[in-house]
Amino acid sequence: MFDNLVALGYGIIVFAILIGVGSVVLYNFGEATGGDANTNVQYLLGQMGQSGLAGWTPAIIAISVGLLFLGAFMINKGGKSRGRR
Repeated sequence: MFDNLVALGYGIIVFAILIGVGSVVLYNFGEATGGDANTNVQYLLGQMGQSGLAGWTPAIIAISVGLLFLGAFMINKGGKSRGRR
């Protein structure tokens, strides 16, 4: 189970890095463009930030960890019942 938690941790780190790099790229792209393009880029930047994709990160973490624990308990319970037969 701890191997799964380590893999989940790596996934969350990669997810956070992608959001960070994407935000920096969009911010620099928005400064390089003008007019309507800049407005669209700033909207996308907002959707990646706290009000968008990054705002879902705590929920993704909670659901993933909860499912890992539920799966571990179900596997453990199934293993005990097989041993009694």
